[in-house]
Amino acid sequence: MTPWQKRTTSLTQRMADDMRVRNYSQRTIDAYTYHVGRFADFLSRSPESASPEDVRSFQLHLIEKRKSSWSSFNQAVCGLRFLFRTTFPRDWVVSMVPFGKRPKRLPQVLSAEEVSRLIACVDNRKHRTFLLTLYSTGMRLSEAAHLKIADVDSQRMQLRIASGKGAKERRVPLSPRLLTELREYWKQYRPSDYLFPGKTPDVPFAATTIQKVCKAAAVKAGLLNSITPHTLRHSFATHLLEAGVDLLTISRLLGHASFSTTMKYLHVRQLHLNSVPSPADWLPVRQLPGWEQPLKNQPPAQSPTLQISRG
Repeated sequence: MTPWQKRTTSLTQRMADDMRVRNYSQRTIDAYTYHVGRFADFLSRSPESASPEDVRSFQLHLIEKRKSSWSSFNQAVCGLRFLFRTTFPRDWVVSMVPFGKRPKRLPQVLSAEEVSRLIACVDNRKHRTFLLTLYSTGMRLSEAAHLKIADVDSQRMQLRIASGKGAKERRVPLSPRLLTELREYWKQYRPSDYLFPGKTPDVPFAATTIQKVCKAAAVKAGLLNSITPHTLRHSFATHLLEAGVDLLTISRLLGHASFSTTMKYLHVRQLHLNSVPSPADWLPVRQLPGWEQPLKNQPPAQSPTLQISRG
């Protein structure tokens, strides 16, 4: 997404300044100003004089014409709400701008054997170490890309995540295997600032590069489902849950703001699914496919009659 600094309209600059004062992240500023810019293009005028009906028409435009995903749709709603609550306050109720109901899908998870195959299919050591870092720590892609040399604490066996979502810092365990791989990687590449630098040492690793690497490795490993770097984060959480780690610990390792977000991994835990019985096993025997019907010419079994004697 285009950085907000490259959008030179007065509206973008003022809105960006309002978010900078409130310490919003660079990505949030980029996203909100992008969607508000699209709203201005839709109106063919400044949104300062926009009405609730204009907002409604724009939302329908996103759904019917742009075919936007619900994530993008809701991001646009957040941008518009900030615009009309803070930058240009309205006298109409801004909270009436509705969010879209996102479909709830279970996360894609790989088995431990599939993760091993995926990483083994990456020949480049830098790319392979990056993917191993994602799986070993459960980091988001952007968090791993912004890791610095100083964030690796080999004495305490921890990794410091300073660029977490919502500007929240956290620490995750550093596995001995990952530490060994990081040392071998450092001997070959000798990074000076960022642990995984991009084209130059002063910029982080590009997300598109590792996404393409992950996709190519998945095809090479014979994994038919759509695999992304975020799949390794889902796999990390699910495998910890299957190993008996409690949900609260997993939630803190993942950096979730809400504990309910971590609850979704209960639905993909393999051991949990395999232990659930099927109600078909409780049906009477005659309802099962292997039960044979009695022959037509065979007389039915005589049921005992009750003899009543008269006194």
